[in-house]
Amino acid sequence: MDFDVIIVGGSYAGMAAALQLVRARRSVLIIDAGSRRNRFADSSHGFLTQDGNSPQAIAATAKAQLMAYPTVQWLEASAISASKTDTGFQVGTDTQSYQAKRLLLASGVTDQLPEVPGLAERWGKSIFHCPYCHGYELDQGPIGVVAASPLALHHALMLPDWGPTTLFTNECFEPDTEQKAQLLARGVVIEPSKVLQISGKANVQLSNGKVLQMAGLFTQPTTTVNSPLAAQLGCQFEQGPLGAFIQTTATKETTIAGVFACGDNARMAGSVAIAIGDGSLAGAMAHQSLLFGTISH
Repeated sequence: MDFDVIIVGGSYAGMAAALQLVRARRSVLIIDAGSRRNRFADSSHGFLTQDGNSPQAIAATAKAQLMAYPTVQWLEASAISASKTDTGFQVGTDTQSYQAKRLLLASGVTDQLPEVPGLAERWGKSIFHCPYCHGYELDQGPIGVVAASPLALHHALMLPDWGPTTLFTNECFEPDTEQKAQLLARGVVIEPSKVLQISGKANVQLSNGKVLQMAGLFTQPTTTVNSPLAAQLGCQFEQGPLGAFIQTTATKETTIAGVFACGDNARMAGSVAIAIGDGSLAGAMAHQSLLFGTISH
């Protein structure tokens, strides 16, 4: 069966895009590998009407509402190949190929975490990346920034709005004189010793023997786009502060005509609310491209 649009990725951005398309009565196939980026978190914040709900509950409600439309199909699989055809695109999984007039990439990204013992087990629970998503719940308690890159400076300058902040430079980042003055002006404590491990809820054990108890920690993962399809098709990428992401126009079309991208794989950073808005725009623009044609690249 041929589809109007194949969407690779069934998390928030992909489902939001699909909703616009099925409400326009277009046929949509969602191919989803089942690895939402925020699956480690217990709650999601900053999204109107859903603040504090679990990511699992938000995704489950969205899927149930989306699948009530008759023109959408859901395939639990990994899309491993994509190519242009005379009429659009062909997308392949391990077992089958599917055809569509348009392709929308919403596969998300994977976080590559700093190699600090105890950090990965607490990711999304008491160690985070986004203060807007998780800072308020720390209730103005002591916050630690575990440096993994120079972006730690940005974190450390922001986070005093959420609680007293300590920057653990962790032998990864050494602020210069001007940066130290900026941190001092924000009341940030600089701890230069190496972080040996994280224990308890968010206790930081240092090489100098100290153990500092934090309400929560923030760090700077790097990201990689989950799906190989954009690269296979020749889409251009942009380099962001966390990693490369798919380049798109204001209409969410990539540098390959007829291929759209949205969500975390097409932004330098994001959240649930931003992903949903991004997906809604991409879905509407993909629909309009079916009516009026795509922008020539």
